Amino acid sequence: MRKRIDRLRVVDAAEERQYMLGDAYEVYEKIGPPVGATTFHCHDFFELIYVAEGLFASQVGDVMHELRKGDFLLIDRNTLHRYYPQGRKHDNSRRIILWIRREALMELSGRDADLSACFQADSAVIYHFPLNYEDILSGFLIKLAMSELIDDVDPGMRAIMDRSYLALFFTYLNVLCKRHNYIHADSAIMENSLVEKIDNYISGHMQEKIMIDELADAVHLSKYHFIRRFKELTGLTAHAYLTGRRLMRACELLEEGEDVMNVYSMVGFSDYSVFLRNFRKVYGISPREYRREKT
Repeated sequence: MRKRIDRLRVVDAAEERQYMLGDAYEVYEKIGPPVGATTFHCHDFFELIYVAEGLFASQVGDVMHELRKGDFLLIDRNTLHRYYPQGRKHDNSRRIILWIRREALMELSGRDADLSACFQADSAVIYHFPLNYEDILSGFLIKLAMSELIDDVDPGMRAIMDRSYLALFFTYLNVLCKRHNYIHADSAIMENSLVEKIDNYISGHMQEKIMIDELADAVHLSKYHFIRRFKELTGLTAHAYLTGRRLMRACELLEEGEDVMNVYSMVGFSDYSVFLRNFRKVYGISPREYRREKT
């Protein structure tokens, strides 16, 4: 039986933060049900969750996935997801989370490979690798998570070690992800077309003012039943979900080089000040700063 490593940086399970403390990546551990992440959220960096112990469930878009010990969940950038609570089934859950920016992976990749390829699927993917491969991958994650807890390492040497661990981790991961027999195909526990239909409707009317009544009509529900059902499925109000989808599309346009003063109307905001306020609230920087960083 493998020993548990206790000296990882642990983040409180109730933590709701969805931004990185570092510029390039962050690795940490969570124990127990993550009660602070039950509403839909997204971010402009990749997320990987490794289940070290117990069970864990996540809703990505309109699909709920149940993960078990040894599973790796890979979530692409700007993908709506949340923790999906299931009573007390996750009381003994322990997982290591890795957040990393695409720019950091591109820097590690060089000209010979694309280490972000493992995240570029149509939806979130769950992998379950043989024990020897799982040990290799989890070992690199543990080294990264413990790095900042080691006091007697020169900062320059620490940076070299961390880059090496990241490069090795993602090199192994990309090689293994190409073997489709490691995809955990039985992980989906529920699909709900309501969220998918709403998502498609929003995508098709992004530049327009969208009313809640329209969304309810799109899924053939009364406004009252739609509001209640949508909140049950996503943990968000329909208005908050709509705003999030508009911001996600804005990020894509900004990364493509679109002018900031065109983007806000292209994604359906009535004026720039409303767009700016919402963008800052989610991403912590202005759209202009975001565009400057990404282009």
